[in-house]
Parts: sequence; C-alpha cells; structure tokens
Amino acid sequence: MLEKAGKVRNLLVPLTVLLASVVPPVVDVGDLTPVIDVGGLAPVIDVGGLPPLAVPGELVPVGRAKSFWLHLNSTPVSDETIAVEAKRRAHVVLNAWEGDLLRKLKTANPAVKVYVYKDLSSTRSYACKNGKDDEHLPAGLGYCAVRKSNPEWFLKGADGRELEYGGYEGHSQMDVGNPEYRKAWVDSVVKTSKATGFDGVFLDNALYKCDAYHAGKCPAKYPDDRSFQNAYKGMLAEVQRGFAAAGLLSVGNLTNARLHAGGWEAYVAHLDGAFDEWWLTFSSDRRLEDYAEGWSRQVAQIALNEAHDKMIWVQPHFDVGDTTAFRYALASLFMTTTGDTAIAEIAKTDGYADPTAWHPEYDWHLGYPAGSYRKVADKVYRRDFTCGVALVNANPTGSPAVQVPLHRTYTDHDGKAVTSVSLRGTTGALLRAKC
Repeated sequence: MLEKAGKVRNLLVPLTVLLASVVPPVVDVGDLTPVIDVGGLAPVIDVGGLPPLAVPGELVPVGRAKSFWLHLNSTPVSDETIAVEAKRRAHVVLNAWEGDLLRKLKTANPAVKVYVYKDLSSTRSYACKNGKDDEHLPAGLGYCAVRKSNPEWFLKGADGRELEYGGYEGHSQMDVGNPEYRKAWVDSVVKTSKATGFDGVFLDNALYKCDAYHAGKCPAKYPDDRSFQNAYKGMLAEVQRGFAAAGLLSVGNLTNARLHAGGWEAYVAHLDGAFDEWWLTFSSDRRLEDYAEGWSRQVAQIALNEAHDKMIWVQPHFDVGDTTAFRYALASLFMTTTGDTAIAEIAKTDGYADPTAWHPEYDWHLGYPAGSYRKVADKVYRRDFTCGVALVNANPTGSPAVQVPLHRTYTDHDGKAVTSVSLRGTTGALLRAKC
C-alpha cells in the first residue's frame, strides 16, 4: 500500500505492537495523588498538570465524527431523507437493485461514497425463480447458474451434504478457496457494480471460524480454522487485485476478528476498509471491558487501519436513547481515530432500514489530538485535543466510579461546565473546550 509519504509498506503493523505504541508507559502509583476515602465518593485521580496542546499543522485534525448508513432492508426512502443523509453520512450501503436510490444520493451529494452489498461466502437460492437468477443479486454469483455450471463450488461438510447458513434460509455456503470461484465472483461483482455506478463493495461474511453458521460442523475441505482462514486470505487477495484494477473500494465485515490473534491484520491487508458489526457494546447491558480480546484490541483496530490509510466502520449495539452506551462507544472511538473512522449504532440485529440516530456529538469539532491516549488509572484512559478531551473507564460494568480532574473547564454532553468527571465501569465522556 502506498502511504501518504510515498513509501511502500509490505506488512501491516501487528495489533500487539500498535497497542504498545499508542499507550504510553503506565504511570507509577507513587506519582499519583493519594486516594482519600470520603464516604463513597469516586476516588480522585490526579494526572499532573495541564496536557500539552497540539500545534496546528503538525498533526492530523480529527474534526467531526463520521457516520454511515446501511440501508439493506429495501424500505422506502423519502426525498427529504435522501437530501439530509447524503450530506451528513460519509458512507452508504445499498442493495444491488437500488440503483435509483444510488443516483439520488449522488445527485444530492456527489462526494458521498455509496457501496453495494455482496455476500462473500454464499449464494442465495431465493434469488432464483423458475430456474432463472434475478438480474440484481445479494451475492456475487447466481444460485441457479452455479448449480448448473459448477456444482462443485457448493461447500460440503464431512458428511458430504452441502452447507447452509443456520438461521438464514436459502444461503448456500460457497468454496472461497477455489481459484475458479474466486475469479468468477470478482469478475461478476466488478462488472455489475461498475455498470450501476457504485463506488465500492461491502463484503459481508469474511469469516474466521470454520463452523460459522453451523456450529460443530466444518467443511470437509477446510476442517480447521487455519485452513479455513487461508482460503479467505486467498479470496480477499483476488478481490484486491480485481477491485484495484477496476477502481472499486472494498470494505469487509470482519466481525469477531478480535477473537483471533492476527486475524484483523491478515484480512484487512487486502481491503480498503473494514466493518466491525459488534463493536464494544453488544447490547445496553453488555458493554465490552478491557482485557486481551476486549476494549484494547477493538480500539487498536482503529489505529491500525488509519495508520495504513484504511477506513473502519464500527457498529455498537444498544437500545434507542441509551446515552451511556453511546458515549462509551464514541469516547472509545476518539481514543485512536484521526478522522477516518465512521460510527453508526443499531438497536435491533439486522435492523438495517431507516438511518440511525444522528447525535449532536457528531457535529462537535475537537480539533487536533495532543498525542496518543494515556492511562490515568487502572483501565481508565484519556486523550486530549486542542478543543476537547475523551475519557473512558473500561473496567467491567458496575465497577466503582473513578473521578478524573480535568485541570480546565470543559462543556459536557448536557451543556454543563465541568472541571472533573466521574466515570463508572464501561462508561465514557466526550467533552468540549473553548479554543
């Protein structure tokens, strides 16, 4: 990949190395002001003097938070919604048959990037009627065409039976390790995507577990996770070659990469960006704390992608109106982003219809980062900006609050002036300052 400096980097920096580079050494407990028990109030952590201010022009400004819209349920969209969302969403994903909506979005804002949804791993029998595949497909290749010409591309289990996605009727799993399948898939997707006018492709189901969608049953050809992932690496390499030649962007759904050491880096090396479908908050009452495969790894995914000029879209899950989960996710995003990360929550799994909520915080401008995020207490992190600060307590939900002094006056989410913030486990805050 060519970097901004014009140099070529052949390998992505591992997440473990990147984590070490973005988190400065832990402050020695002896350097902190002693904690005084004042009858149940949150302990006060003194992190020293004022944080240094970044010098404009030396660092990349984070600017406002970006957001995206996955419109995958084919629900009607009004012209009023198009006019608004085309201007404030950085990325929109549509189905292949929504070419008219694509053109309306582009008319409203030529700069918005619009992607077509394609399943990397399956073909869909429901998209074939009376022996003929639909003109516009949710997968790369038509079920009936493949069934007739290349039935060997249907992936089989050890029992010789074809594998289907459990819980998703009509999804037949395909052999992404087959070179002929890879080429046919890429050629078809490039042709149809370019013809409709999409900027790129959203690649769903870049899988890691060989028994994904059918627990305990791996393909006979790929009986373990290692061989299964190698097949996907080859598939994504083919995507990279074909899409680059055609000028198409690629964003892959790399959900659960955090559970596989090196998995994120291995797949994203072949992509222009990645999507984490389950990022930090799995529901309003299930927020991911900091541990080896938790908060730190998911936050490091952002730093890794942005260090290599790659997009990342993150999707926290929580109930509508849950400000606690939203603020935890947004503050965590600002721990490492330099402005190329987009966020959009979801309240119901696969509820991809109307645009998600637009929060006032998306219009805040924090300015330039004053360096990396740093640890101010056990699993409590802070990152300063010229015009604000992000704070996160990544201890388990329900753990005692920690009060962090700010050393200057900031404005909180509710518009109140604050000089300190009390954060319980798995909560966060984004604060603004006059600048």
